[in-house]
Amino acid sequence: MNFIVSSSTLQSHLQAISRVINAKNTLPVLECFHLRIEGLKLIATASDTETTLVTTIDLIESSGDGSLAISSKTLLDALRELSEQPLRFEINENSLEVTVTYQNGRYKFVGQNGDEFPRLKELNENQSQLDLAASLLLRGINTTLFASADDELRPVMNGVVLDITPENLTFVASDAHKLVRLRNASVKGEQAATLIIPKKPANLLRAILPKEPGQVLLQFDDNNVLFKLSNYQMICRLVEGRFPNYNAVVPQNNPYKVIVDRVSFLNTLKRVSIFANQSTSLVKLSITQGNMLLTTQDIDFSTSAEESLACQYEGEPIAIGFKSQFFIDIVANLETQEIVLELADPSRAGLFLPLSNEKDEDLLMLLMPMLIND
Repeated sequence: MNFIVSSSTLQSHLQAISRVINAKNTLPVLECFHLRIEGLKLIATASDTETTLVTTIDLIESSGDGSLAISSKTLLDALRELSEQPLRFEINENSLEVTVTYQNGRYKFVGQNGDEFPRLKELNENQSQLDLAASLLLRGINTTLFASADDELRPVMNGVVLDITPENLTFVASDAHKLVRLRNASVKGEQAATLIIPKKPANLLRAILPKEPGQVLLQFDDNNVLFKLSNYQMICRLVEGRFPNYNAVVPQNNPYKVIVDRVSFLNTLKRVSIFANQSTSLVKLSITQGNMLLTTQDIDFSTSAEESLACQYEGEPIAIGFKSQFFIDIVANLETQEIVLELADPSRAGLFLPLSNEKDEDLLMLLMPMLIND
């Protein structure tokens, strides 16, 4: 079983799928790539049993089909030290000895039996599917993932929700302090379904999708979802459970609306947050006509900061407090030049919106307030 492949192409694809491999595994074979030759295609797989990532690599030349498992660390470390050139792999199917010949030398190591590698999970017959642009899926994950939780007691919060309906597709993530909802009306499902993608596979998709223009086909059942891209496939186990009713927590009828330059607001937030109380991280926002005052203080260390910022606002004076890091995260992840804050009173969540949405999009970010002592 022999094949010739470009060193840089092989490294790029293996590096992408290696992110799924855990540092510690219950099965030693999970520290390996599973390589399978089919004609002029090399199919490489990495898995942690919950998530499996597969990539297809074009070969320059091949003879004999077959499979084996090769240590991911050994192969990647060797590839990193090579310049772009053709590599010849010669595999002894009896001893599983691998010889990699390159321009001025060769590597030799021993692989493992490919049959020991876990088989790719299969979806059941009652599966559904959704077709959407890779760029749209990437935007949904990029926009919402930062708001997901790391909560062992509530695993349904530890990922990105894809809420599919016949009217639209909604991406949602929340850690109970902040919430992001991105709705896109250009994607419609044949029937309603809710998928909770765990954080790890969502991060893997975020790394792969920029390399994969075109469409992504999602096939899913009650337990797993399969993402099919042009050069990659990923199947992962969905988070079990029901995500809270996210629409119910969005406050309606917010009478106070503030428009502010996002970059100026973000930079001001970062400056005053340095002097916030280390335990509460409270930033107080005092809004009057045409002006916004941000204040922080730490009585224990006798530090404080305040900075004013011009804004568009014509209502009654209002003050509200937010946790600084969450506040910064929200403002940093909005992309428009100007953003809108919608407020009701100091005890209700604040809404952060782009001044104008992209076509077919409706983006909303929500942050719960903190108690302030006037």
